[in-house]
Amino acid sequence: MDMEARGHSEHPEALRLWLRLLTCTQLVEKQVRSQLRAQFDTTLPRFDLMAQLERHPEGLKMNELSRRMMVTGGNVTGITDQLVAEGLVERVDVAGDRRAYRVRLTPHGRALFGEMARQHEAWIVAAFAPLLPGEVASLHQLLGKIKQHHNPGSTLNDDPLEEPA
Repeated sequence: MDMEARGHSEHPEALRLWLRLLTCTQLVEKQVRSQLRAQFDTTLPRFDLMAQLERHPEGLKMNELSRRMMVTGGNVTGITDQLVAEGLVERVDVAGDRRAYRVRLTPHGRALFGEMARQHEAWIVAAFAPLLPGEVASLHQLLGKIKQHHNPGSTLNDDPLEEPA
């Protein structure tokens, strides 16, 4: 049973919309996870970690990765260990702090992530293919209003792929 099946006609329209958003998110995410596994033998958390590192060529400390990914340090460590073993990321010492290191993509990791990111973009575009371009833009704008209501410092033009200031 998907999330939307929990809604009934007597429920407020906003609740039914929320459940539809959750269902659509889960369906698209399931497809992305499946495609990542099939085409790249990887997982969404590994893709997400590499995406964070791609935005920061100098690398990120483990606690920064954990915060940005909103997962525990243990989760980040496990994923990082796997990616290091595969030669996709490397640990680099931080000058002046013998206990800390940065994690960054290797050239091989950067190349592989580029390929995965292009495919990921295509999968997302395909997921929204049933909508006309104007409908996509309208939905984006409408959801931006909700985002701004709950995050007053944001703007309707905030790019979710950009780092917060």
